[in-house]
Amino acid sequence: MTGTSFYERLLAIVGNVFDAYSAVLFLPGPGADVCRAAASFSLGDALDRDAAIAPGQGLVGWIIREGKPLLISNFDQHRGILGYYRGGEEERIRAFMGYPVAATGGALCLDSRKTYTFGEKDLKILSQFADLAGEHLARAREVETSLGEHRFYLAQRRIATLHKTHPKWTVFRAELLKLLAEATGYRHCLLTVRDESGRSYFLEGASESPFSAGRDAPQRFSIGQGLVGWVFKNQAPVYSGEKDEAGASRLPLFGLDVATAEFKSLLCLPIHFSRKTRGVLTLADERPLPVTEELKAFVSMVAENLALFLENLHLRTRLGAPSA
Repeated sequence: MTGTSFYERLLAIVGNVFDAYSAVLFLPGPGADVCRAAASFSLGDALDRDAAIAPGQGLVGWIIREGKPLLISNFDQHRGILGYYRGGEEERIRAFMGYPVAATGGALCLDSRKTYTFGEKDLKILSQFADLAGEHLARAREVETSLGEHRFYLAQRRIATLHKTHPKWTVFRAELLKLLAEATGYRHCLLTVRDESGRSYFLEGASESPFSAGRDAPQRFSIGQGLVGWVFKNQAPVYSGEKDEAGASRLPLFGLDVATAEFKSLLCLPIHFSRKTRGVLTLADERPLPVTEELKAFVSMVAENLALFLENLHLRTRLGAPSA
């Protein structure tokens, strides 16, 4: 049974047990600040099944932020809002009850159009349903993490021997970026390399072009241009969704004058050898994908492996121009 179908069945049971008008389960996504409606049950059609609640936002947000249950037997609209209805449906709600999901964060909430529908005993029973939902999500995340780590391990094994099976640089580069895209799920895996002068860098390879369709792809970029240029200059990685004092994660990938897709997820790691940052390995995607610690560790190992290959290639050829 998938997580969604489990939660939908659970919410249907919750709604029937408490004779509720609506029941909504809010759970956090990986690395997300807001909690989204993971499942819902309602006798009406005005429920916003895609509702997102930030900690502290309305009554549900208060439960999420404080980690405490809330019971309102006679609902007064002036005391707060629910935030998961469309139109004026919320004005018809007369009772509300919610319990925090302790295992993972979030809240299990239900309401009624009748006053004094819920009591303290109901709140205690609701806590058991909230615990069940949290335990299911926690176990599902453990399995997902384990599968992800295994996938990264298998990919790392293939990458570690790639130089033997694909000794030619152009073939090695293409296969590496392809493997990286398959293992991480990121659509664009890019390698940029600086020239010997240190004044510019170029796109050496990509699993899929990051440039907007119909536009001519630039050949070279100034070393300080865009997010990739920032990584070259500062010799530090950048991950989307994380704060950095320089605000680098908000920069366009190659600069304001270079049209690319609008990336919502980014990882940029410097490739360092011979006392210089010689390249930048970038993962980018238009979707808001999670940037987990497991993903960071895997991509870091790939960057280190790539640095060794490039250093050997650099020592053999002593060429700063792009490989054929």
